[in-house]
Amino acid sequence: VQLVESGGGLVQAGGSLRLSCAASGITFSIYAMAWYRQAPGKQRELVASITSSGGDTNYADSVKGRFTVSRDNAKSTMYLQMNSLKPEDTAVYYCKATKSDLGLVYWGQGTQVTVSS
Repeated sequence: VQLVESGGGLVQAGGSLRLSCAASGITFSIYAMAWYRQAPGKQRELVASITSSGGDTNYADSVKGRFTVSRDNAKSTMYLQMNSLKPEDTAVYYCKATKSDLGLVYWGQGTQVTVSS
């Protein structure tokens, strides 16, 4: 199983980035997916989640109205569109795949997002 994040980088405050999480080795369409982030010295936190069908999404209050999570089950890929980025969005962003009824959880290796002021 592999979850590979991409799209991170350095951006100025107010800018945008689009992260991708490409999955292999799993039946992507049956997994709930989520984006987490971890800033230096802080705990990993949930940013956004999306159900297996893509029909329901949830966001942390800190990113509501700025970030949009989506998925393309045909491409086994999840996305995170991040707009109006702030320096406090600086973190390593991880994707997570969950099949809770089977107790299966997989994590990607993370991608760095740095927002300069």
